[in-house]
Amino acid sequence: MSVFAISDLHLSFSSDKPMDVFGVMWENHFEQISEDWRIKVTDDDTVLMAGDLSWAMTIENALIDVAEVERLPGKKVIVRGNHDYWWHKYTYLSGLLKEKNIYALQNNAVKLDGVIYAGSRGWTLPESNKTAADDKIYKSELIRLDMSLAAATKLRAGREPIVALFHYPPFELGNADTQFTALFEKYGVEKVVYGHLHGVYGRTEIRCEKNGIEYFMTSCDKLGNRLVKIL
Repeated sequence: MSVFAISDLHLSFSSDKPMDVFGVMWENHFEQISEDWRIKVTDDDTVLMAGDLSWAMTIENALIDVAEVERLPGKKVIVRGNHDYWWHKYTYLSGLLKEKNIYALQNNAVKLDGVIYAGSRGWTLPESNKTAADDKIYKSELIRLDMSLAAATKLRAGREPIVALFHYPPFELGNADTQFTALFEKYGVEKVVYGHLHGVYGRTEIRCEKNGIEYFMTSCDKLGNRLVKIL
């Protein structure tokens, strides 16, 4: 059993919003991802997707994009991204996705094949927040992450690793400590996957280690539309 990760697919099978307007790396990007996915992943493996799965505005339309991912091998664990506007009515959404072997994280955790997964969307950090609304969301996401990681510890029967999914980068440039990274350390998380960053100006360090935790930046355009193996 292996664990892979990729994020920010921004699928638009349900709408006319092609990603290739953002550059050559996005031309046929899902076809490239699918080809690499089928080569690397078996049905015994798990793929982590750290947000921005679909451009859809409703669950019904998002399920058209989800169906494309469902056809690919392996179990999938997902977390909400800032563009996942379709992510509402979590109980209903979670039930729909679990039928498709896709597990959604929101204030909860899931254990698959001896690995525990937790996570949340995150938000921009206080150094970057411009409004009171940003600060309110940031504090809410701290609470959500704490709830998810607390749920993860309750699933531990021994020394199972905890892997966290997070959409926003949990630290600023320079990888400085934040309240998000402090929570990862408090709960003994081993690995964190995150995304959100794109383009030539995005952070390009795919893997880094900080205070004993491995962090993987998994935006698909930064990975060359290929999955990265994390476990």
